[in-house]
Amino acid sequence: MAGSRPLSIGELEAGFSAYCQALRRLVADGHSLERIERTLCWHHLSALHSSLPQRYRSPQDLYARYLRALKADKPAD
Repeated sequence: MAGSRPLSIGELEAGFSAYCQALRRLVADGHSLERIERTLCWHHLSALHSSLPQRYRSPQDLYARYLRALKADKPAD
């Protein structure tokens, strides 16, 4: 991927649902936050939030929401 140009905001916006789905899958698979922060979906979600913070939540917020939802769905042992 060396030499490739960064995605435009429009291209990032077009992929937003896919990035959220990938983040949700990583959370559901039990990956650590440290590991998730190194992924491409995290990078793209961060770029969207940095560029348009009123429109897109931070990846940290999305991670916390997905984690809460996952814990709420699991029955207590």
